[in-house]
Amino acid sequence: MDKKHQINIWYAAGAFFLLLLFQSWWVTYKTVETIPYSEFEQYLEAGNIEEIAVKENTIEGKFRNPLADGKQYFTTTRVDMPLAEMLQKYDVKFTGVIQSTLLRDLMSWVLPMLVLFGLWMFVIRRIAEKQGLGGMMTVGKSKAKVYVETGIETTFDDVAGVDEAKRELQEVVDFLRDPKSYGRLGAHVPKGILLVGPPGTGKTLLARAVAGEANVPFFSISGSEFVEMFVGVGAARVRDLFEQARKAAPSIIFIDELDALGRARGGTPFQANDEKEQTLNQLLTELDGFDPSGGTILLAATNRPEILDQALLRAGRFDRQVLVDRPDKIGRRAILDVHSKKILLAPDTDLDQVAQMTAGFTGADLATLVNEAALLATRANADAVRLSHFTEAIERVVAGLEKRSRVLSDKERKTVAYHEMGHALVAANLEGVDPVHKVSIIPRGIGALGYTMQRPTEDRFLLSTRDLENRMTVLMGGRAAEAVVFDEISTGASDDLQRVTEVAREMVSRYGMDEALGNRVYSVPRQSFLGQNFGDESDVSQETAREIDLAVREKVETAFTRAKDILTAHRKDLEAGAALLLERETLTEADFPAISPVALRQDKRPDAAE
Repeated sequence: MDKKHQINIWYAAGAFFLLLLFQSWWVTYKTVETIPYSEFEQYLEAGNIEEIAVKENTIEGKFRNPLADGKQYFTTTRVDMPLAEMLQKYDVKFTGVIQSTLLRDLMSWVLPMLVLFGLWMFVIRRIAEKQGLGGMMTVGKSKAKVYVETGIETTFDDVAGVDEAKRELQEVVDFLRDPKSYGRLGAHVPKGILLVGPPGTGKTLLARAVAGEANVPFFSISGSEFVEMFVGVGAARVRDLFEQARKAAPSIIFIDELDALGRARGGTPFQANDEKEQTLNQLLTELDGFDPSGGTILLAATNRPEILDQALLRAGRFDRQVLVDRPDKIGRRAILDVHSKKILLAPDTDLDQVAQMTAGFTGADLATLVNEAALLATRANADAVRLSHFTEAIERVVAGLEKRSRVLSDKERKTVAYHEMGHALVAANLEGVDPVHKVSIIPRGIGALGYTMQRPTEDRFLLSTRDLENRMTVLMGGRAAEAVVFDEISTGASDDLQRVTEVAREMVSRYGMDEALGNRVYSVPRQSFLGQNFGDESDVSQETAREIDLAVREKVETAFTRAKDILTAHRKDLEAGAALLLERETLTEADFPAISPVALRQDKRPDAAE
């Protein structure tokens, strides 16, 4: 518990204890004797009544001389009306109030209310702090976490696979280390640098590495933390954040997930949000008055630059955009080297093969992969992490966990075996297709009853028409195998059909890969007011839309026909591979050479589809 909260608790407990003590003393001190009215008259005649208070139904008073038991106050029931005359006869002072009731009222009403109010405020404050609202006096304070030089140990050595981005940011480090020497020719660093790239590529890690290299305070805050339920709070926090950074200069301000704060304004009536727009306006104002020569650098990160407000991206605000993309094979190997230092790696483990099998993985994916491989090795009581553990970890990351508890009937297992072997054989008999690494009929993930894993030999950034057609043919290999062997099809190809349809539609409507429709784009991604992709928008006529649908269907059917022709020509391999797969459940090219690439097999046979 926070020390401040402990002090508040002790104050409340102490006040409550003092209240109990005072109440006990007050009751003990004001001891009241209840007497009959006849005794009251006797005491009155004896002259032992000093003063009384006449109420509607009772009489309270004080004895001149305390009773034998020490009681000095009394109360009795009011009986007769001519009481005042009798009191005057005996010269007794009387009034409606014995003494001032200010202290009594204070103790009986005000003080308990204050105690309850204090406890209520304490509980409300604790709830508000847990909800992130904070106190009313600190609602405009920035929530930025400040990491001084002892808190940032990350350097550029801890960041791999993004060498171009590191070179861009090295200028920032040089400026923060020596601003005067860096600007000797009149140059100054950009006001703002925007790190752009897919999730998990290391944007936040790069920003921390800049602060670690420059040894300066690092103000880190997420874009969503600026916006609260109160209008104007976000703008106040922006002002407070920049003020703190200027006082701590040289320093770095890092705003993560900038798209949560800087989304384009006024896109639709549903998008209007006064609090967000005020916060964004304040950020733009701070950037206009921002002087980087003071030693403060603004970094921001987003994976959706297309939805940012254009006012943020203009010259003079975020002057430079640094792409932090998915790493290539060399970058993946460098990232694996960084993360493998934390585990016990077998000497014969070839990380180049791991980098080759992980095309498309981000830095975060590779970190998870290394940890998953170490967990698998630990679970198997191995003495070190080996290549087999990495292979199994890749399968778990890509295809999901094995579901051996999912029991299939013999007919279903046979259908799945032919389906997966169809994918593998089609891929093996087409040139330029990624080679098959493993075929399995072990259920994985949510709905996969089997899978065929292909291993890319190189990173590819351009795909030709033939490459896409071959990819579609491989996707249709499973359904083609079912049609060739069983003369019927099943629902197992639903995911394949969805993917092959997407490829065909992209070829026709976006890449201009259909001769009849020509070299033009017929559809572009459509963004909703929340920035989500809700399909494509197109300005084509109904006749052209029909031609697009026919072209897509023709390409899908052509791929299906090619796959059937290949499998018909290699029917024996299909039968033998399916039988072996039913027996072993998992096959590699070493177990069944027919699924190795056609160019590597000695018994190379002509492609039936060519």
